[in-house]
Amino acid sequence: QVQLVESGGMLVQPGGSLRLSCAASGFIFSLYAMTWYRQAPGKERELVAVITSNGAGTRYADSVKGRFTISRDNAKNTASLQMNSLKPEDTAVYYCNADGLGKFPNYWGKGTLVTVSS
Repeated sequence: QVQLVESGGMLVQPGGSLRLSCAASGFIFSLYAMTWYRQAPGKERELVAVITSNGAGTRYADSVKGRFTISRDNAKNTASLQMNSLKPEDTAVYYCNADGLGKFPNYWGKGTLVTVSS
């Protein structure tokens, strides 16, 4: 079965760093763009970062640009989100999404909680 499993979320102080990982299985990972979303309590999901299927292109929300870096390793079927200079407003559940680009279904992980607080 298809699985996307996020890990790495935890409590971190403002200004700190955290690396989230997404382990994928059950589908052809290299055919999908990978995306990180986040959702704070009471708010809708927000697009955070996107990486193309071959890893050659990336795109970031303005709110995280320059602080976050998305990456992927198609040999290991993993995607990552390196988060630096974290702010309290980054607090959210972070979700890994495999984007089928209109050709295949989209898949979602269950999320990992990142809390930025002193």
